[in-house]
Amino acid sequence: MGFSEEQVIEVLASVFSSHDPRLILGIGDDAALVQGSHQQILTTDIAVAGVHFRTDWSSAYEIGRRIAAANIADVLSMNGRCDYLLVATTLTGNESIDWIRDLAQGIQDQASDAGAVIVGGDLARSQTLSIAITAIGNTAAPIRRSGAAVGDSIYLSSLTGWSAAGLEILSKGLSTSGAAAARALNEYRAPTLNMKIDFSAATSMSDVSDAVLIQGAQMAKASHVKFEIQCEAIESVPEFAELAALATEIGGNVHDWILQGGEDHALLATGVNLPGLLIGTVVEGSGITVMRNGQEIKMAPVSWSHF
Repeated sequence: MGFSEEQVIEVLASVFSSHDPRLILGIGDDAALVQGSHQQILTTDIAVAGVHFRTDWSSAYEIGRRIAAANIADVLSMNGRCDYLLVATTLTGNESIDWIRDLAQGIQDQASDAGAVIVGGDLARSQTLSIAITAIGNTAAPIRRSGAAVGDSIYLSSLTGWSAAGLEILSKGLSTSGAAAARALNEYRAPTLNMKIDFSAATSMSDVSDAVLIQGAQMAKASHVKFEIQCEAIESVPEFAELAALATEIGGNVHDWILQGGEDHALLATGVNLPGLLIGTVVEGSGITVMRNGQEIKMAPVSWSHF
């Protein structure tokens, strides 16, 4: 092992240093002191090497951005702003100081894009590399999964499926070129968050971390309604043709990517006359279906689970 714990902490403290006025006391004490909010959003995620990311597929910087994006997206999905991140990491001891610095910089840059500050965390040694991030945000009007109503439309903040396409390229070891393949790989390695879209008028909302069909089913169940996803609406999105062409090129299924792929961290929302991509309608009933020309089409079951 070519570094000490003190060296790592010095690197992290340097990368995560901040003069943000919301921060009363940052890294260096037993805990951080920050300005609070009446309605705070708290969420946490853990990412484990070999399960959630691979160091041979992604750089340390990309891994940092990817993991931070997952937490920030959960805050955005509650109609919130992300204020603070806490980062806990287990290192194997085989990493270099430069690799650790790049990981921290990826987290820092993603946090900065969202207006968030890293205020502390923890560090330990383990046989497995892992990164756990806790996000703290605030909102004046939280949006839950349970507010969808019959007659609402269903929207995405951006077209999903790009991350799943990138995963397929990497999993198959494909040699690809072109803008679509490059975008797919970039979205898998470091998903883009759409922080400019205004879904504040949504009746329900969720981050698409697992899949549109999974998150949609959760929202429909919580709201006691049925979600109908319209293939024609999805296929009318301008960038659908680009993603479909990539699927044809590498032998993928574009509809599986869009509806059953995960980790795009787009927002799935219901409401009336919202911005974003219109992909379906909320109707009476339960569950979620995919429709084409008024007829339900069968999709292969989503099978991903940690256990």
